[in-house]
Amino acid sequence: MEKQVYITEEEWAKCQKVADAFVELYEIENILAVDAGRYGYVKLQYYKPPHGFEDAVIFTDSRDMFEDLWQEWLNTKLYMLAKGTPLMEGGYEGVFKSLTKEKQSELIERRADFAQKAGIAL
Repeated sequence: MEKQVYITEEEWAKCQKVADAFVELYEIENILAVDAGRYGYVKLQYYKPPHGFEDAVIFTDSRDMFEDLWQEWLNTKLYMLAKGTPLMEGGYEGVFKSLTKEKQSELIERRADFAQKAGIAL
Protein backbone atom coordinates (compact mmCIF):
# COMPACT_ATOMS: atom_id res chain seq x y z
CA MET A 1 0.00 0.00 0.00
CA GLU A 2 1.34 3.42 -1.00
CA LYS A 3 1.57 6.04 1.74
CA GLN A 4 -0.66 9.05 1.16
CA VAL A 5 1.09 12.44 1.16
CA TYR A 6 -1.06 15.37 2.26
CA ILE A 7 1.32 18.26 1.58
CA THR A 8 3.52 19.03 -1.40
CA GLU A 9 7.25 19.45 -0.88
CA GLU A 10 6.90 23.07 -1.99
CA GLU A 11 4.18 23.82 0.58
CA TRP A 12 6.10 21.91 3.24
CA ALA A 13 9.11 24.22 2.68
CA LYS A 14 6.87 27.30 2.76
CA CYS A 15 5.19 26.12 5.97
CA GLN A 16 8.62 25.64 7.54
CA LYS A 17 9.43 29.28 6.79
CA VAL A 18 6.11 30.36 8.33
CA ALA A 19 6.78 28.25 11.43
CA ASP A 20 10.25 29.79 11.75
CA ALA A 21 8.89 33.33 11.35
CA PHE A 22 6.65 33.02 14.42
CA VAL A 23 9.26 31.86 16.95
CA GLU A 24 8.39 34.93 19.04
CA LEU A 25 4.81 33.64 19.43
CA TYR A 26 5.97 30.27 20.78
CA GLU A 27 7.98 32.05 23.45
CA ILE A 28 5.04 34.12 24.77
CA GLU A 29 2.12 31.72 24.38
CA ASN A 30 1.37 28.00 24.79
CA ILE A 31 1.51 27.52 21.03
CA LEU A 32 3.93 25.60 18.86
CA ALA A 33 3.97 24.82 15.12
CA VAL A 34 5.69 21.53 14.34
CA ASP A 35 6.54 19.50 11.28
CA ALA A 36 4.27 16.47 10.93
CA GLY A 37 6.04 15.09 7.88
CA ARG A 38 3.75 13.94 5.09
CA TYR A 39 0.73 15.30 6.98
CA GLY A 40 1.87 18.93 6.93
CA TYR A 41 2.40 21.20 9.90
CA VAL A 42 0.50 21.06 13.16
CA LYS A 43 -0.25 23.98 15.47
CA LEU A 44 -0.38 22.72 19.02
CA GLN A 45 -1.84 24.90 21.74
CA TYR A 46 -3.11 24.98 25.31
CA TYR A 47 -0.56 22.69 26.92
CA LYS A 48 -1.91 21.05 30.08
CA PRO A 49 0.31 18.61 31.97
CA PRO A 50 0.25 15.65 32.19
CA HIS A 51 -1.93 15.07 29.11
CA GLY A 52 -0.29 17.43 26.64
CA PHE A 53 -1.85 19.84 24.20
CA GLU A 54 -5.61 20.30 24.16
CA ASP A 55 -5.87 21.59 20.60
CA ALA A 56 -4.19 20.63 17.34
CA VAL A 57 -4.76 22.17 13.91
CA ILE A 58 -3.17 20.72 10.77
CA PHE A 59 -1.98 22.93 7.92
CA THR A 60 -1.09 21.91 4.39
CA ASP A 61 -1.24 25.47 3.04
CA SER A 62 1.38 28.04 4.08
CA ARG A 63 -0.96 31.02 3.56
CA ASP A 64 -3.59 29.52 5.87
CA MET A 65 -0.92 28.74 8.43
CA PHE A 66 0.46 32.27 8.22
CA GLU A 67 -2.97 33.87 8.70
CA ASP A 68 -3.75 31.61 11.66
CA LEU A 69 -0.44 32.25 13.43
CA TRP A 70 -0.67 35.97 12.70
CA GLN A 71 -4.11 36.11 14.33
CA GLU A 72 -2.81 34.16 17.33
CA TRP A 73 0.11 36.60 17.67
CA LEU A 74 -2.14 39.66 17.39
CA ASN A 75 -4.71 38.30 19.85
CA THR A 76 -1.96 37.43 22.32
CA LYS A 77 -0.50 40.95 22.11
CA LEU A 78 -3.95 42.52 22.51
CA TYR A 79 -4.68 40.32 25.50
CA MET A 80 -1.35 41.26 27.10
CA LEU A 81 -2.15 44.95 26.62
CA ALA A 82 -5.65 44.70 28.09
CA LYS A 83 -5.23 41.98 30.74
CA GLY A 84 -6.85 43.00 34.01
CA THR A 85 -8.69 45.96 32.50
CA PRO A 86 -12.30 46.46 31.41
CA LEU A 87 -11.08 46.66 27.80
CA MET A 88 -11.31 42.86 27.48
CA GLU A 89 -15.10 43.13 27.72
CA GLY A 90 -15.10 44.41 24.14
CA GLY A 91 -13.15 41.40 22.88
CA TYR A 92 -10.00 41.64 20.81
CA GLU A 93 -11.61 43.97 18.29
CA GLY A 94 -12.66 46.32 21.07
CA VAL A 95 -9.17 46.29 22.55
CA PHE A 96 -7.65 47.07 19.16
CA LYS A 97 -10.05 49.97 18.54
CA SER A 98 -9.25 51.43 21.96
CA LEU A 99 -5.54 51.70 21.14
CA THR A 100 -3.95 54.85 19.79
CA LYS A 101 -3.56 55.01 16.02
CA GLU A 102 0.20 54.78 16.52
CA LYS A 103 -0.09 51.57 18.55
CA GLN A 104 -2.55 50.11 16.03
CA SER A 105 -0.11 50.88 13.22
CA GLU A 106 2.77 49.38 15.18
CA LEU A 107 0.89 46.11 15.62
CA ILE A 108 -0.27 45.98 12.00
CA GLU A 109 3.24 46.70 10.72
CA ARG A 110 4.41 43.56 12.49
CA ARG A 111 2.27 41.56 10.06
CA ALA A 112 4.49 42.75 7.21
CA ASP A 113 7.58 41.81 9.23
CA PHE A 114 6.27 38.29 9.79
CA ALA A 115 5.26 38.00 6.13
CA GLN A 116 8.74 39.02 4.99
CA LYS A 117 10.37 36.45 7.30
CA ALA A 118 7.93 33.79 6.12
CA GLY A 119 8.26 34.62 2.42
CA ILE A 120 4.53 35.37 2.19
CA ALA A 121 3.33 38.06 -0.22
CA LEU A 122 0.69 40.33 1.27
